Amino acid sequence: MPVRAAPGDPVSPDDTSVERALRAGLAEFDLSPEDRALVEDQGGAGGTTPTGPPLPVVAVVGRPNVGKSSLVNRVLRRREAVVEDVPGVTRDRVSYETEWAGRRFMLVDTGGWVADATGLHLRVAEQAEIAIELADVVVFVVDATVGATDDDEAVVKLLRRSGKPVVLVANKVDDERGESDATMLWNLGLGQPWPVSALHGRGSGDALDAVLEVLPEVSAHGAYAPGGPRRVALLGRPNVGKSSLLNKLAGTDRVVVDDVAGTTRDPVDELIELGGRTWRFVDTAGIRRRAHQARGVDFYASLRTQAALEKAEVAIVLIDAEQPIAEQDVRVIQQVIDAGRALVIAYNKWDTLDEERRYYLEREIEQELVQVPWAPRVNVSARTGRHVDRLVPGLETALDSWDRRVPTSRLNAFLGAVVAAHPHPVRGGKQPRILFATQASTRPPRFVLFASGFIEAGYRRFLERRLREEFGFEGTPIELSVRVRERRRR
Repeated sequence: MPVRAAPGDPVSPDDTSVERALRAGLAEFDLSPEDRALVEDQGGAGGTTPTGPPLPVVAVVGRPNVGKSSLVNRVLRRREAVVEDVPGVTRDRVSYETEWAGRRFMLVDTGGWVADATGLHLRVAEQAEIAIELADVVVFVVDATVGATDDDEAVVKLLRRSGKPVVLVANKVDDERGESDATMLWNLGLGQPWPVSALHGRGSGDALDAVLEVLPEVSAHGAYAPGGPRRVALLGRPNVGKSSLLNKLAGTDRVVVDDVAGTTRDPVDELIELGGRTWRFVDTAGIRRRAHQARGVDFYASLRTQAALEKAEVAIVLIDAEQPIAEQDVRVIQQVIDAGRALVIAYNKWDTLDEERRYYLEREIEQELVQVPWAPRVNVSARTGRHVDRLVPGLETALDSWDRRVPTSRLNAFLGAVVAAHPHPVRGGKQPRILFATQASTRPPRFVLFASGFIEAGYRRFLERRLREEFGFEGTPIELSVRVRERRRR
């Protein structure tokens, strides 16, 4: 095996001369303007994350099925929060960045608050209470068609204890006849009830204006401060321990955890201090089946999981080490690769395995995950916190590879040596030749090969493997595309 080239190694004069010769040879081939721009571009790729003071926070609370998530979608002007006509769809507190009348703020959707809740409903109510504590303004949503219930009265007591500014929204007022129902809510003692139809948008602007009147410029808590930390998505099939891992990393019960599979439905963000730096972890809904086969809540939850992955930089895919590796596990990993995100695989519940199970797990990894031998592997226990600190080296390695750029001169010199030692097989009496190679971008690394003929898939996989061996792309997918160009006719 060749000695791996370090990213910071200087480019040798020989490498530069090889690149210059190959670049000159391209003049004999037909290149499009796009090709020429790609060949001549030697810039880097990447981006910065916006920073700034923490945005003020508005929490939307209320008992189940009063239309909180519908109101959140109305404010966001898109169908972001999961909505279905049954109580208890939203369970965790979920934050979204939005704006109204030129003011930007964080909007937090919460699960329904129920007095005397037990089990899963108790943990949902706890998350709603935490959202109130971290908010600068609370929007209290009441169903105007039903009126104030005992649960609504209990929420009022909770809000009074918090001392936070409260904007009372009387939802489901679809016409003028319903406004009389809204006036009955003055009895709650929270001031003017704002009649709103979250479904149709009626009155939502007036309610938002009332929110801005009491909203500070900067959050007093900073719990949802934007920018800075690298974004990590926690993925896996249902009930593998994603929410338990996030709670262990956060050191608090940040996310609802229950033995019932599918407890998490919305992506949940949390800033985590780990390994001496801050990360933004995102817990996601478990991926049960293909999105087009899911229905209702599961369908929208799968879409939001995909959206959370697209916003992330690196994904930790959790696999239940006690269970055989399933097709769903492989599908989740493939989803990360297709999204072009860096990848770390964490095997949860490792502390419960005996020697026999560990032996068979190793065999399963060799057979089922043969396509990702490059992904860093971490054996953890979300329940006890065992070895969760080892996630940091894996994340840093994967992100470094995800950001890595190979100088064009070194890339062409390396590929020239590889092709000379292992040329492409002759097919139909012709042997395709690699004319020139360049790295088009990073995040993930994308390489473009200009060739005189079609490069077979098997040879592409060979080149990808050699690129990993030489330049150390551990923890990131590599995209290798080929552009076939013909010699100019004289």
